[in-house]
Amino acid sequence: MFEDSATGALTAMIADSYRQESALIGRRLAAVAELLGRRTSEAEAEDPDCGYMIVTGLQRTSAEVAAAMNLSPGIASALVADAEALDSRFPKVMAVLMAGETDWRTVQIILKRTNLVRDPSVVAALDGRLSAGVGRWQSWSRKRVVDTVDAAVRALDPDAIRERESAEDKRHFDVVPVGDGTAKVDGTLDAESAVIVDERIASLARGVCPQDPRTLDQRRADAVAAMAKGLALACRCPACAGADTPTPTMGEACGARAVINVIADQFTVLGAGDKPGYLAGFGVVDAEVVRRMAERATLRVLTPPSVTPEQMKRYQPTAAVERFVRMRDLTCRFPGCDRPAERCDLDHTIPFNHVDPSSGGHTVADNLKCLCRQHHRLKTFHDGWRDLQLPDGTVVWTSPTGRVYRTAPGGVELFPRLGPPACVEPKPRRRNPSRERDRRIVRTREKNRALRPVNIAHRRLESARKHEIQNRKDGNRRRRTALLMARHRRSATPYLRWIDEPDQPEALPPDWRPPQGPDEPPF
Repeated sequence: MFEDSATGALTAMIADSYRQESALIGRRLAAVAELLGRRTSEAEAEDPDCGYMIVTGLQRTSAEVAAAMNLSPGIASALVADAEALDSRFPKVMAVLMAGETDWRTVQIILKRTNLVRDPSVVAALDGRLSAGVGRWQSWSRKRVVDTVDAAVRALDPDAIRERESAEDKRHFDVVPVGDGTAKVDGTLDAESAVIVDERIASLARGVCPQDPRTLDQRRADAVAAMAKGLALACRCPACAGADTPTPTMGEACGARAVINVIADQFTVLGAGDKPGYLAGFGVVDAEVVRRMAERATLRVLTPPSVTPEQMKRYQPTAAVERFVRMRDLTCRFPGCDRPAERCDLDHTIPFNHVDPSSGGHTVADNLKCLCRQHHRLKTFHDGWRDLQLPDGTVVWTSPTGRVYRTAPGGVELFPRLGPPACVEPKPRRRNPSRERDRRIVRTREKNRALRPVNIAHRRLESARKHEIQNRKDGNRRRRTALLMARHRRSATPYLRWIDEPDQPEALPPDWRPPQGPDEPPF
């Protein structure tokens, strides 16, 4: 069928068919919900108190759906219940599914994680919030979707939080023999203890050399016994087989100290808010759990770290940069991957230039992201995948066939303060045009009052200067005219002595001032 199709066309076919499948599932669920409504109306018409009927509307619908889709009764009933919940509780999310902008797996997570919410106003608020963001979750892993939905539920419905916290009362730890020389270990722990145990087992499993013949699952299983005995996990490779049995160190004998990271809002830690936190390696935890762990924890303010020019030219990031990037991303940033950030490498989006570090690829938070070892190698050694990291931490991936995927950092999604400041629309300034006009008039009148005497003095001075220049020009002209008309030598007559005087300059110096008369006010 696809022998003559290009590779990019195959990828496009996969994506388009998945989108069409999601839209088709949405239409199917809408049809199931409509059928349920009609069968329920029929049952209510037969008996208003149809809850005690032998064959209810739900049972009638489930039977028809099971026959039409060749499903078992239990699966058909679950499908009808999901259709009813989606149609009555989350119509906006259902519209997104019918448009093919999300998938059925994500919608199932929403239905499952919100089944404890019963307040219609809270359900409506969740419907609006989740439908607005579900279209951006295309590249998210299942765990990340669960964390985001749980955070929204905890923020809007405290009663649902308390119901979920009651699950801690069911914690247990059982060892059940299975009869073939092994036993099954099963239990339920609180979130903090579970993360500590998991981290300790993982540390022991990683402590053997690479030549150990056991798989990772086998090493983790053997690490449980080593942890219980306070010993390091013994390596089983031929080179280490003859080594002495590991002896417990002081830290191992008393239990090694495990370091776990919790991200929470400042108001939650101080008891002024109930916004949930995030336990690294586990997921979203309630505010009370955060405060309980904060009582004996070292607190740090998680802010974008400052990096000196020398530090950004080093390949290894500083401890502050590494901590911020891991807490910002929470998981591997490749589309669909949910490996915890604590088990990921830090990748330079713009490759670090080992020859000339100052030319680019700096070791700063804006150029670093978490990638698990598998996807780190894929990005580094496969020329087909390209990535671009935006200032807000979003990574834009381009596949070998040219398809584009966007992954946003999980920490910013749960804690927006970890991201850059958002562009906030300026608030309109309250104005009163009438009062502003009155104030302008007052300022203008005051300015006129101050300038009036200055302008009067300036005009009088300019008038006096013009009058003085004109008088000098007139005097010089009369003198030259008198000399021209007198046909004799200049006489020493006292009445004509002014003729012998030199001409006056017809330009005045800048500091000239008119002479003051006895009765004239000073300028």
